[in-house]
Amino acid sequence: MKRTAPTLVAAAACVTLLAGCGGASSAPSAGTSDAGTGSSAAPQTLTVFAAASLKGTFTTLGTTFEAQHPGTTVTFSFAGSSDLVTQLQQGAPADVFASADAANMTKVVSDKLVAGSPVDFATNTLEIAVPPDNPAGVTSFADLSKPGVRLVVCAPQVPCGAAAAKIEKATATTLAPVSEENAVTDVLGKVESGEADAGLVYVTDVRAAGDKVKGIPFDESEEAVNTYPIAALAGSRDADLAGQFVRLVTGAEGEQVLSAAGFAKP
Repeated sequence: MKRTAPTLVAAAACVTLLAGCGGASSAPSAGTSDAGTGSSAAPQTLTVFAAASLKGTFTTLGTTFEAQHPGTTVTFSFAGSSDLVTQLQQGAPADVFASADAANMTKVVSDKLVAGSPVDFATNTLEIAVPPDNPAGVTSFADLSKPGVRLVVCAPQVPCGAAAAKIEKATATTLAPVSEENAVTDVLGKVESGEADAGLVYVTDVRAAGDKVKGIPFDESEEAVNTYPIAALAGSRDADLAGQFVRLVTGAEGEQVLSAAGFAKP
């Protein structure tokens, strides 16, 4: 008995030691597992530069994208495409650029600011917007050239302004706008406020304005159909995330939202 007692004590100590060692080795493993499954993705921001006429649709798609990518916040800069190009050329940080025409997208492609190739995702045409009571009695594109009609258009370097100039040339009509704006939303705003008798905006802008304005379609608008391209930018902080947003816009979900707003397919 004197010999076996120490043996039993030693055995018990060994069992205790092994149990302790097993606990020590399993704890880090459990901790690592918890960290891998319990931690959430680091918050990230996707910055999108988009033409002013895309504000409604892209805001909706941004909300969809955030729901699909928890932890991601989509921020937008909406303005005239030409203004956005200038900002990008001056080094403004952004992940995605969507233009209201091919000409402005070509500028950023030429400056090697785009990753990959732009994708066309929508088309848009001009429509005349007038106040609900149409005080100047505008019923056609030709009416916009009548004396006394306070017409507001986009500046020539802005896609909606370039489209207006193209129609003006094709129809041999001379327009004398009282104001040229840097974004189509500014043109619409002047019509809504009564500062203008008429404005040349997009079909989608008239639809979005609801009963704030009256839309007057005109056949000559087919002379200038604007195609909208989108591209991920070379300077994006997350190229994969930028690409995913482009795919959302150009995919079935994006097409549905754009179509509901009045955009046509490219």
